[in-house]
Amino acid sequence: MRLWTEQPLPHAENMAKGNSEKQQKAGTQKRKPDADGGGGGGGGGGRKKKKGDGPAEQGEAGRKRLDAPSVGYFRRVGERLDEGFPDDEEKEMFVENVLMEVKGQAGRVATDRTGSITLQRLLPLCSPDRVGEVMAEVGGASGAEFKAVCCDRCGGHVVESALRQMSRWTGETRPPCAASLKADLQNKSLFFPAETPQEEEEEGPGVLEGQVLCLGQVVRANIAEFIAHAHGSHVVRTLLHVLTGCLGPARSETRPGVKDRGVSPHMTDFEIPTSFWYEMGKLTETLMENINLSITDAVASAVFQTMLTVSHRKRPKLCKKLLKRTVEYLMSRSAAPGVSPLLVFLKDQASSHLLETVIQLSHISLLRDVYKNHLKGSLVSLALHPIANFPIQRLTAAAAKYKLFPRLFDELIQGVEAILAAGHMGVIVQLAESCAESGQKQDEMIKSLLNAFHCAEPSSRQVCCLPLFMSLLTYELYYHSDTAGGDAQTEIPLTSICYHGSRLVQALAKFKERSLLLSSLRTLTPADLFTLASHPAGSHVLQALITTSSDKGRGKILRRLEGQYGQMACSRLGSRVLEAVWSSASVSQRQSIAQELVQSESQLRSDQFARHVWAKFALSHFMHRRAHWHEIQTGESKKRKLFNDILN
Repeated sequence: MRLWTEQPLPHAENMAKGNSEKQQKAGTQKRKPDADGGGGGGGGGGRKKKKGDGPAEQGEAGRKRLDAPSVGYFRRVGERLDEGFPDDEEKEMFVENVLMEVKGQAGRVATDRTGSITLQRLLPLCSPDRVGEVMAEVGGASGAEFKAVCCDRCGGHVVESALRQMSRWTGETRPPCAASLKADLQNKSLFFPAETPQEEEEEGPGVLEGQVLCLGQVVRANIAEFIAHAHGSHVVRTLLHVLTGCLGPARSETRPGVKDRGVSPHMTDFEIPTSFWYEMGKLTETLMENINLSITDAVASAVFQTMLTVSHRKRPKLCKKLLKRTVEYLMSRSAAPGVSPLLVFLKDQASSHLLETVIQLSHISLLRDVYKNHLKGSLVSLALHPIANFPIQRLTAAAAKYKLFPRLFDELIQGVEAILAAGHMGVIVQLAESCAESGQKQDEMIKSLLNAFHCAEPSSRQVCCLPLFMSLLTYELYYHSDTAGGDAQTEIPLTSICYHGSRLVQALAKFKERSLLLSSLRTLTPADLFTLASHPAGSHVLQALITTSSDKGRGKILRRLEGQYGQMACSRLGSRVLEAVWSSASVSQRQSIAQELVQSESQLRSDQFARHVWAKFALSHFMHRRAHWHEIQTGESKKRKLFNDILN
């Protein structure tokens, strides 16, 4: 039964016939662009050719492309997928029918833009064995076509999508055919024997498993071309993920917003065949033989970063050896007499990214060796460098949980003001966050910041520190004061709060001693506190200071906020701060907040943000069933206290 009733995809002989007829007509008439955006002039008198122009049937590297009817077919397949199916059986039959039309020309379909998008949507709907069959057609005999398809801007996405389907592998394989696997299991000299798995499988590889191994062989045979290619390198990175048994979000789903750029992508672990264990060893060994490319090419460097990251997650012993070999290679390069090669690589655009990953994943002995023999005495100058300051941030973060951190701190703290003047705020923020994490050097950090922002002396200036830290401005600039002991004049409004200033204060709010910050916060007027609560960066500061305070300290801040709760509830950002405050407040503090909010019932119920506050705080209960509301809030408070006691 054929479910697809539109015009079917032409078979290979029909496509060849159509292409030959078009070529015969090309000499007598000017060709128009085809439906996929290609096309070129029929003679020498046409428009000037741009990069990528040429015959409609030719794609990258001279590969034939789909004609207009075929492109239309796959476009209609995509539309049918958008419509959905009434049941799984009909969906499976539809997918199978489309894949039957693709058979024999999967490579051409994969390297066409429309065909590539359609295949990427179809593969997750297929069984792993069916995906393996499609992958076998794409790769051709013995994987001869894998290189061309993987290095194609459209074909690479299809291969990646096929690789990702390995996460659905269940351990079931086809009838035994153990020759190739047994050969791999016997050849252990290429790998790291300390990580041999407990059990060895005796069955032969399944279709998809076999194609992944075939792709691995092709990649190893052409490693230099793959890892330096803009599209092929992404296939290698996905292959590394699959061979180790972990996957992140697909490339089309990883365009982070502003808030997510510094967040590591979520990784999903899955089971892998035993053969992948050894293929990963072969691939990493081949990559290490070409490590010279990782320090000269940014694209290749990203492949090595992926190799280290996935190894650290799934094969820590292998990762430890790879990290050691990477650092040894970098240290073996020649540099100026008396200058460590690492100092040169830290300042290079491509190799600095690799070193960031190495530092993040290194164990304490390697970190100690790198600092003692290569970086000691140079941290401030590196922190002032426009590129090297980023690896220094990673080093400060990695050392926070070790005894190495105090030595790094003592060296970096000497250049705090110079680093601030250079605009490398990330170094200062990370230094504060590491102090909070380690619990060390916190008093020295506060004193250094007070001096850097010129509010340490006279002591009366110290209560002004919070606005200065949030805006990253010195006392003279913030208050427009030209004299060292002059009185405060016209001050810059609180709207001058910046992102790194907010991050800095949030880190300082985790210190054991926060009395100076809280004293400075209590000097702000209620109007300033509302401005802070409704500011994109300032709202995080206010939330951090209130939620980390004791009940007594929180009560002092909340008394300053009285009269502002209604406005905060109607603010997009202020309402979130109010909800966070409510979650950490005592029952008596919640009652005071609720008492003020119910006086503006009509306004809160009609506001798009405040109506959620009204529902979450159960203010209708507070108005009409006060005793029941109080009982519920008391129960929640006891549960929260019990939970906090368990965590502590």
